[in-house]
Amino acid sequence: MTSSAREDWLATPGEALGRGTGIGFSVVEDRAALVQEFARQMLAEFAEARAAGRQRVLFIVPVGPTGQYEILADFCMAQRLSLRGLTLLGMDEYLAPDGDWIAEADPLSFRGHLRRHLVERMDHELAPRIIFPHPHRLAEPAAEIAAHGGVDVCFGGVGMCGHIAFNEPPEPGEVVSVEAFAARPTRVLRLSRETRTINAVTATGGDIALLPDQAVTVGMREILSARRIRLFLHRPWQRGVVRRMMHGPVTAAVPASLIQRHGDVAVVATRDVLPSPVPAIG
Repeated sequence: MTSSAREDWLATPGEALGRGTGIGFSVVEDRAALVQEFARQMLAEFAEARAAGRQRVLFIVPVGPTGQYEILADFCMAQRLSLRGLTLLGMDEYLAPDGDWIAEADPLSFRGHLRRHLVERMDHELAPRIIFPHPHRLAEPAAEIAAHGGVDVCFGGVGMCGHIAFNEPPEPGEVVSVEAFAARPTRVLRLSRETRTINAVTATGGDIALLPDQAVTVGMREILSARRIRLFLHRPWQRGVVRRMMHGPVTAAVPASLIQRHGDVAVVATRDVLPSPVPAIG
């Protein structure tokens, strides 16, 4: 790709994001509005699936952005709305040096986050079922998906390197075709330097040593199998990746770009994400 072609899609103005791509794109004011919309969509998708006669509904879900699960739990409690019949498959989880999940009590645990911010805020008879990929039982997510008749919706965010879940792009010099990357299943992997760096900025005060270097993740195979994909972006550092994802070439180097080949994708972003990335010394 020439530098001019690269600049063409990186310079896509905010008001043109998504235009001509077949990917839905909508804008909300800020993070508070984003997580409200996230919770609203989860409820709407569950209601639609149940109205269509689906007794067992499965969503793949992230931890970040954060805030939507408290909204979901509090609404269901106030309305006495049951989420029984809904299974939430957490996208990924950090691993300890011994290769097992980090402890659920660890502040970085995604399992612990969903338990505290969703399940424990709800009466047992109203709460959804929560499952996560296990590093020693990697076939379980595919089996769960099959038992549910497929993934109804994959909700998610997008990492700075373009990952969805922890589907990291190939390392420099590693050649992986789009088809091979799209077929990658649930697996254990080592996190990229980029992911550990930005996650340290957002989760550990910049101390990379506090971030685990391994994780278990659902694969692109599971994500792309979803009937619908819904992504939520609110970080200023996502200005580049949102353009690579929707307007750049489809490539394993930007895992989220593979959504361009999916038939039902929508992105919600805050206004912070809209400006084109412009080099500047801060």
